[in-house]
Amino acid sequence: QSWSRGMSYCLHSESHLDAGPIYVRENGKLHVVNRGAGGARNVTPKARPFSLFSRSFSVELCMNREDDRARRQRTDHFIFTYTKEGNLRYSAKSLFSLVLGYISDNVDHIDSLIGFPEQIAEKLFSAAEARQKFTEPVTGLRALQKFTEAYGSLVLCSLCLRNRYLVISEKLEEIKSFRELTCLDLSCCKLGDEHELLEHLTKEALSSVKRLLLKDNSLSDAGLRRMTAPIRVLKKGLENLLVLDLSCNPKITDVGIGYLLSFKKLNCLDISGTGLKDVDAVIKRLQMQIGLVHSKVPLKEFDHSNCKTEGWAEQTVLQWEQAIMEARKPQDNLRSRVATLHFYGKTHRIEEVVKCTRVEPETKACGNLQFYKENIQNCHLPLKKEVAGSHELKNNKKRALAEQETERTSKQKHLCLTVEDWDLLNTY
Repeated sequence: QSWSRGMSYCLHSESHLDAGPIYVRENGKLHVVNRGAGGARNVTPKARPFSLFSRSFSVELCMNREDDRARRQRTDHFIFTYTKEGNLRYSAKSLFSLVLGYISDNVDHIDSLIGFPEQIAEKLFSAAEARQKFTEPVTGLRALQKFTEAYGSLVLCSLCLRNRYLVISEKLEEIKSFRELTCLDLSCCKLGDEHELLEHLTKEALSSVKRLLLKDNSLSDAGLRRMTAPIRVLKKGLENLLVLDLSCNPKITDVGIGYLLSFKKLNCLDISGTGLKDVDAVIKRLQMQIGLVHSKVPLKEFDHSNCKTEGWAEQTVLQWEQAIMEARKPQDNLRSRVATLHFYGKTHRIEEVVKCTRVEPETKACGNLQFYKENIQNCHLPLKKEVAGSHELKNNKKRALAEQETERTSKQKHLCLTVEDWDLLNTY
C-alpha cells in the first residue's frame, strides 16, 4: 500500500519538474514506470533529455569574509608541493612555524623581548619583515622598538642614508629607535644645523658611533657647536668617534674646527671643501692638539662605498625606500604636463631631486684636507722592512741555498699583504 501511495503521488503530482524515468524493483525484476500510462512495464522508453533545474531557476553567490579568512588560515597550515609525477601533495606545517607566523602577525602586541633567545628573535624579525609589519605607520614603530631595545646592534649596526632625505623625513622616529650603531652615513642629505636627527646624534643611544659621515649637509659652526657640546662639557656623546667626514660644508670656518678638538680618539678627519680662512694654521693646530697629520693623497676611510646598511633590518630600510618611491610615482606623471606647457611657451618651475655636488670654489681653494694619525697610518711600512730584514738575516746564517729559495717565495707572499691585511693583524 505504501508503495502504491508513493507511486500515485509521483504519477499524479502537479509538479512541473520532470524527474525522468523511475525504476522500481519488484519480485527481483526491474520495472520502468511510464508516467503517461500510469503503470509499469518492462519495455524501456525512449531516452528523453534530463534537466535537473527548471528554466526559471537562478543562483546567487554569497561571500562571507569571515569564512574566507578562516579558510585562508586553514590553508596556511599546509605546505603544497608537486611530486615528480605532477600530483599535488600537501604536508602539515610544524607547530613552530604556525606559532611563529601567528606572533609575527601580532608582533606589535609584544610587551618585551629582553632576555628572549637571539636565534628565535632573528627568525621572528624575518617573519614580521616578510609581512611588512615594520612599514606600518604606528604599529611598525612600536614593533621595531621592541627589537631595538632588546638586541641593539644585532638589529642594525651600520646605516647608510646617503642621499636619502625622504627616508629620513618619513621614517625619522624609526631611525631614532636604532641603538648601538657603529657607522652612520648621512651624506648629501642637506640636513642643516637645526635638524632633529643631528640633535639625536648627541644622545647616549648613539655613543657607540665610530664612523660618522656628514658630507654636504649645509652645516656651519653653530651646528658643530651643538653636536660637540655634550662631549666638551659632560665628556659624553660621540666620545668613541674615530672617523668624521665634514667635507663640502662651506659654512664651516676656523672657529668650527676648534670644536672638533674635543674628539681625542679621532683618527681620520675630512674637512675638504669647507670655508677655512687660514688653512696652514688649522693644519698645525690639528697636528699639535689631537695628533692629526695632513694627508697628501685621498684616504680610503672616506670612500663612501665602504659604508653599507648591515643588520636584521637591512631589508626593512629598503622597504621604506620602496614604499616612498611608490608613493611618489603619481608625481612623475606630471612631467609630461610640464613638458607640454614648456612646448607651448608657458614657463613652469621644475623641482629636481637634490644631488650631492661638491662646492668647486672652496674645494679648489683648500685642496684635499684629509687628516689621519701618523702612528696608526704609517706603522705598517717600517713593520714590513723589519720583517723583511729579519728574514734575510736568518736565511743568510742558518739555511742552505735551497731553503733560501723557498723562503724567498714565502717572503714575497708575505710582503704582498695589503694595508687592510696589516690593519687586521694589528687588531690582535
